[in-house]
Amino acid sequence: MPSIIHYKCPACTGPLHYVGASGMLECDYCGSRFPVAEIEAQQKPAEQAAQAAFQQQQEQQAQEAAQFAAEGWDASGLNSAWGAEAEGMQVYNCPSCGAELFCEETTAATSCPYCGNNAIVPGQFAGTLKPDLILPFKLDKAAATDALRRHYRGKHFLPKAFEADNHIEQIRGIYVPFWLFSGTAEGTAVFEGTRSFSRRQGNYRVTTTEHYDIHRSGSLPFDKVPVDASSKIPDAHMDSIEPFDYSELRPFSTAYMPGYLADKYDVPAEQCARHAEERCEKTMVSALSATVQGYETVSPLGHQISLRRGRVQYAMLPVWLLNTKWKGKDYLFAMNGQTGKLVGDLPVDRKRFWATFAAIALPIAAVLSALMLL
Repeated sequence: MPSIIHYKCPACTGPLHYVGASGMLECDYCGSRFPVAEIEAQQKPAEQAAQAAFQQQQEQQAQEAAQFAAEGWDASGLNSAWGAEAEGMQVYNCPSCGAELFCEETTAATSCPYCGNNAIVPGQFAGTLKPDLILPFKLDKAAATDALRRHYRGKHFLPKAFEADNHIEQIRGIYVPFWLFSGTAEGTAVFEGTRSFSRRQGNYRVTTTEHYDIHRSGSLPFDKVPVDASSKIPDAHMDSIEPFDYSELRPFSTAYMPGYLADKYDVPAEQCARHAEERCEKTMVSALSATVQGYETVSPLGHQISLRRGRVQYAMLPVWLLNTKWKGKDYLFAMNGQTGKLVGDLPVDRKRFWATFAAIALPIAAVLSALMLL
């Protein structure tokens, strides 16, 4: 029994993929559309069988390795040609064409490069690894490409040849694993505020500045603060494409995955918790600071924040990753697959930058020099 499954069209057996615009699974060949719940129910037996096969495969590999070692054989050098990467890889057999799929061990959804069928690995979501929630893709590949082109516009220091010569190397729609942290932040903060007023005293104008100690305290609930649970994707990109609209979260189902890639988490919740806590603390301090009004200046003096930790959930959130190259350097862009928010660094035309700087700086320098000679 194969440990991966394909979502095939009940009408023509063509590959199905989830389309965010319709919210349905659509056939690449005959164009038929099917509700997620319908296909999910049809695939349930195959999914359960694939999970069992995946578990059996893992156990068998562990037993064989242990038995081989117990017999006194040293197999430590067998994978030396692949280096350290071999330990993090897994091989599956495509149930449609029989080809071997060589994937990273965290891969949960991919596609067969030979027959083109979308491949889901249900075993990656079995037992305690199963996500609680999934946020389906809403925007397609064309929307991601258009967003990148719009990102180029208005960038004065972007090399002119970059947009003209640039071609996107790779566009991948990926369900990225996230931990969602919920709870409550409580705390106090102290600020120094100032107010100034002036009055005329004889021939002088006297300015008096009053200083105030300002104390604030309160609590703030936080719900589903996301932290990227994949070590392969830059955290800064994932933080920058927030927020996600959680009103569209669904109970997890692999039926939303055909047509996209997916990884299971490889960074445990314990390692991600501190990042979520830091974000909650900063938000709490910012909320307390926003209540301080009516002062000319406000300076923070200190704060003390405590967290009442609550529920942690495991979710798969939609992200488009776009890779492009320019003069041998890779540029990575990430787009929120639900809202379309895109982030990424762009190259800078150094000659144009310095030419612009000179055009501004030289006239200013000339004016200052003239004023000094007066």
